Amino acid sequence: MLILTAVLTTGALTLTACGSRDDSKGSSGGGEGNQTVVIGLDAPLTGDLSALGLGIKNSADLAVNTANKDKTVPGVTFELQALDDQAQPSVGQQNAAKLIGDKEVLGVVGPLNSGVAQSMQKPLNDAKLTQVSPANTGTELTQGNNWKTGDKKRPYASYFRTSTTDQIQGAFAANYLFKTAKIKDVYLIDDQKPYGAGLAASFKATFTELGGKIVGTDHVNPDDRDFNSVVTKVKGTKAKAVYYGGEYPAGAPLSQQLKDSVNIPLMGGDGMYSADFIALNKKAEGDISTSVGKPVEELESAKKFIADYKTAGYKDAYEAYGGGTYDATWSIIEAVKIVVSENDGKLPDDARAKVLEAMSKVQFDGVTGPVSFDEYGDTTNTLMTAYQVTDGKWVSKVSEAVK
Repeated sequence: MLILTAVLTTGALTLTACGSRDDSKGSSGGGEGNQTVVIGLDAPLTGDLSALGLGIKNSADLAVNTANKDKTVPGVTFELQALDDQAQPSVGQQNAAKLIGDKEVLGVVGPLNSGVAQSMQKPLNDAKLTQVSPANTGTELTQGNNWKTGDKKRPYASYFRTSTTDQIQGAFAANYLFKTAKIKDVYLIDDQKPYGAGLAASFKATFTELGGKIVGTDHVNPDDRDFNSVVTKVKGTKAKAVYYGGEYPAGAPLSQQLKDSVNIPLMGGDGMYSADFIALNKKAEGDISTSVGKPVEELESAKKFIADYKTAGYKDAYEAYGGGTYDATWSIIEAVKIVVSENDGKLPDDARAKVLEAMSKVQFDGVTGPVSFDEYGDTTNTLMTAYQVTDGKWVSKVSEAVK
């Protein structure tokens, strides 16, 4: 799911009836139009994962402001309503109900966590309200619970994402560790959450298929910060690396305590790829992560996004999901544009259903490259990148599309 930021201190958001605004530059709204379309957003805006959530919020806000400034949809003003899910499924479900209740909301961006997405999918689908996540990687979200057997069935027609799946990310990570890093013996740990467990399972399947050996497995509580008992087990196996399915708030202390006992790298997925992982971990050097897409700093298509984000003056970094969030938001804007253009420049009475129908036609060149969705609602962009902490920074090592 889931980073280029410092440790953040966040305050409560001030919500208005039409959207979420604060006093900083880049606040939502600000266009002239006689029809209002609200794009909802759900992400952890407070708590341990707020670094990622605020990057998502700001990037969506930038897309909305750009659409208004450029009059991308003539006669329509976009507004953003950003809600804090605190990375909790129950709160995400409450937020989904709130967004469904606002008839001006024609699309929802988010959430960050796959577990939160599971709580939101059905109500949003029942309301025919389009949802596009820039961060969820749980394969079952788009392909159903039986995807591992080849029985792929899309559970909810309203759900899309601009990030690729755990199936792809786990396989990419296993190939990188086995073939490039030349590591054959791995201790596998996950945080028991849908994202972490799914990622670890995907990694294990490919790693063992390649000939790698899982020398031990364990589960941890994502709220724990003392992992010395697990580290003792790892040390006894003579593992050459630890693969952790989870996110950086627990991954950082796990890595540091691991290095205090045995000097081997910890590898994880996009939930680890954050500058906060390094800020919270004095011994992050050499650790590895994978993340969806290619670093936006290396993409010609992202130059305008990076410049506009800086100009907007957001105090929080756009993080790993900035580009994908902008594209997720823009896909909803493009769908609204299709609907309005096919209805004599006005929103129809059944705008939500029409926007959802239009998503199958959405195709554009985005921040992260060409944006479109397959029959499951998955992004057609399967590019992945491996990073390693080098001299206190995440440095990209390999980028490739995964089939």
